[in-house]
Amino acid sequence: MTTSLLLEIGTEELPAIPLLRELPNIKNKFAKILKDYRLDCDFEFFYTPRRLVLLSYTFPLMQKAEILEFFGPPLEIAYKEDKPTQAALGFFKKCGITQEEVSTTLKGGKEILYCKKEAPSKEAKELLQCITQEFLHSLDFGKTMRWGMLKEGFIRPILWILALIDETLIPLNLYGVESSNATFVHRSLSYQPQEVKNVKEYLATLENGKVLLNPKNRRSKILEEIAQIEQMHQIKVEIDKTLLEEVVSITEYPTALLGQFSKHFLELPPPCIITSMKVHQRYFPTHKDNELYNGFIMVSNSLSEDSTRIIEGNLKVLSARLEDALFFYHNDLKNGFKSSELKNITFVEGLGSMWDKTQREREIAKILIASLPKNLFKDTADIELIDIAISLSKADLMSEMVYEFTELQGSMGYYYAKSLGYGENIALAIKEQYLPNAEESSLPSNIYSAIVALAYKLDNLLGLFSIHKIPSGSKDPFALRRAANGILKILLHFNLSVNLQEVLQACSKLYQPFGINPLEAFLYERLESLLSFNPSLLRATLATGERDIVEIKRKLEALNSTLNTQDKVLLTQTFKRLGNITKEVALDSKLEIKEEYLVASEEITLYKNFCQIEARGYQGDYANYLQELLNLAPFLNRFFDKVLVNAPDENFKNNRKHLIARIYKAFLNIADIKEISF
Repeated sequence: MTTSLLLEIGTEELPAIPLLRELPNIKNKFAKILKDYRLDCDFEFFYTPRRLVLLSYTFPLMQKAEILEFFGPPLEIAYKEDKPTQAALGFFKKCGITQEEVSTTLKGGKEILYCKKEAPSKEAKELLQCITQEFLHSLDFGKTMRWGMLKEGFIRPILWILALIDETLIPLNLYGVESSNATFVHRSLSYQPQEVKNVKEYLATLENGKVLLNPKNRRSKILEEIAQIEQMHQIKVEIDKTLLEEVVSITEYPTALLGQFSKHFLELPPPCIITSMKVHQRYFPTHKDNELYNGFIMVSNSLSEDSTRIIEGNLKVLSARLEDALFFYHNDLKNGFKSSELKNITFVEGLGSMWDKTQREREIAKILIASLPKNLFKDTADIELIDIAISLSKADLMSEMVYEFTELQGSMGYYYAKSLGYGENIALAIKEQYLPNAEESSLPSNIYSAIVALAYKLDNLLGLFSIHKIPSGSKDPFALRRAANGILKILLHFNLSVNLQEVLQACSKLYQPFGINPLEAFLYERLESLLSFNPSLLRATLATGERDIVEIKRKLEALNSTLNTQDKVLLTQTFKRLGNITKEVALDSKLEIKEEYLVASEEITLYKNFCQIEARGYQGDYANYLQELLNLAPFLNRFFDKVLVNAPDENFKNNRKHLIARIYKAFLNIADIKEISF
């Protein structure tokens, strides 16, 4: 039999970021606890900044029946001289039975103690105290608070608990708070508790009390009102999804309002204004005619019908921030870039200053450029452009604007570089040096920015690996996995064919001595997750010594598409045999094949077909070349069936091994076939 469950945990205002971080886990955690207590049911979870609510219409009144089985020690251990040992007594205690109630069963060929019993079913109302306590303790919001004389903490002080099963108040006592049948409506309407009898009355009380319990409804209200403002004022509001969720989490009855700041602030670069709005004030920026507009959307939690004072108060705070930003901006333009002062900022202990980092990046860029095809750059001016961009890339860290708004590093460098007369490509490279900086982030827009971004990320990886700051498990404080992904994405996007091993080896000389093998492995591990191919295909490709990321991808694509059409058993049995037979053959030798020692028709046919493939070569078309080699399968099978490779005569044996080795070596142009597994 089922009924309704209403559990509301009322709190002081919950901080948005920790709440949103834990939000995806909350339902799963409560579901697991219900399952552990044999009270599985469908339920919904809602939240506002003042409450966490669990609501079910199919909550069981009793625990589900469950048959418990207990397996104990073997009889020879359970009894000595017909008396129960400590092992047996412990088993009796664990099962809650006497010696007379125990039985035996066979397991693993031995007779062991055994107990089968039905677990007692308790009423749900008896368990709700433990369930709620476990649930609240399971929530991980990061930092917690303690209040009063309590020793246990929660994200914010708990003010009230509402617990109803059907219309029955369930007495709970958690965090020094006793449950009741009362909730609270919007503060603008009342501070007094509102008694409710059941779920229906609870939902009606909140609705009438201007509390939109469901975050989906709050989100819809915000978006609908923003759409109305857009239409009324002919503007476009920039909806940041993360900011939207944050605003949803801090309001109970949101109202979108349009405010306007002085147009003279539009002199500031747009990122300054947008950052001031979004990060510090939780406002949505607006645009008109594809340019930033001097308007902002704020979302109020007030029920006041006169929004003028609300907008004026928020405008006052925003204007003060923008006034500061304008002051910083003018000062920075007057002072220009101060790259030499980067010597006063430590990058990471053991890796010098930010100035030192910049110098290493310049050298890394030179190594990269030297390893790339010469036709990528028009002339030495292009290379000088990259060097200048890197020299200036961290200079905005010394600006007053970035000191105040750290989120703007790179972006402000772009605007300062343009204002100070540097070209667009230099300014853009400064702006895009950190790209890609997230999973779905855009990539650098041109080759100049790409080299600058690669130099930045390579220095991070090489430097931190050189001082043994290597990610382990889920810990990656320096975001090196993201840096590795960025390097691989840039190389692939711009088709930059470089021998990664050689580049890393050359760049490693800029740091204290360390082995690059762990760093190489780290990069290939990221490539494996980035490309999502069968991992053995990557291992097979790397086993050939290929270290060009672009070529590795091309070979993986050829392997994946071609092998998917093959008989996997045939591949395993036939082609892996090539590698096994030629283990002792020196593949770097001439591998001469003398036709006078080709006597069996099977080896002659195999040789002729292979020679045709060898003569054509792979010409960069890996898929076609691989398919041609795989087409040798029937000839190879007949060869292995009819021809004795390890012939008594050394001339015949060596000739046959050389033929097999030549075919195996042809596969090595793409992958080591024996490393592939399915």
